Amino acid sequence: MHHNGPLKTPSIKLSIVIPVYNEEATIVECVKRVMQSAYDKEIIIVNDGSSDRSQELIETLSSKHKEILSFSHSKNRGKGAAIATGLQHVTGDIVIFQDADLEYNPEDYANLLAPIELGKADVVYGSRFRGGSYSRAHLFWHMVGNRFLTTLSNMLTNLNLTDMETGYKAFHINTAKALNIKSLSFAVEPEITAKISRMNLRIYEVPISYEGRNYNEGKKIGWKDGLIAIWAIFRWKFFPEKFGN
Repeated sequence: MHHNGPLKTPSIKLSIVIPVYNEEATIVECVKRVMQSAYDKEIIIVNDGSSDRSQELIETLSSKHKEILSFSHSKNRGKGAAIATGLQHVTGDIVIFQDADLEYNPEDYANLLAPIELGKADVVYGSRFRGGSYSRAHLFWHMVGNRFLTTLSNMLTNLNLTDMETGYKAFHINTAKALNIKSLSFAVEPEITAKISRMNLRIYEVPISYEGRNYNEGKKIGWKDGLIAIWAIFRWKFFPEKFGN
């Protein structure tokens, strides 16, 4: 596979894809933080059928900032579906997935992008478990679940990731366009990981800081999503062509 050489930093354009589902409490602050990053960028927000004021807030943001493009699903279809919609509209050199909550900090973009900018990587995962500058200490069993899914995924993909489920993933545009995401739900993370492992890409991991939310603060992923992820890990390894969705 053709590997992409060094990118000249000043001319790099980021495409930041933000899936949103009922994030009225955080979307404005999240976008503000993303806007503060020094890169030339487009921000592609996909409202995945929110039932709160998210759409109204997104429309206000996109009317104020020419960098923001917004798209909307008429009903909730899942994180994977929102990312797939966003990927149809990216035009930058590097694509970053950014969750709409405040768990991940856009100040980490430089770390996340460095391996791609240097021409060393095609894909970079921002790991919450590689010792970033800070990490909120809570939700132990959630972490155990994440590590279990990551280990299972690693066994089947032969990657030595520490955080397959991370919400921060960066891709060279050609890689992002080739993902052809089918998963509608949180199963999108193992699907992406299985696919990039088959593409013979240079995959890097960098530490990021992490301010995890608890369930009262709006965290949405639960044990059922874990079961779906386990199925996705096996499905994308052994039956990649068999299931349409």
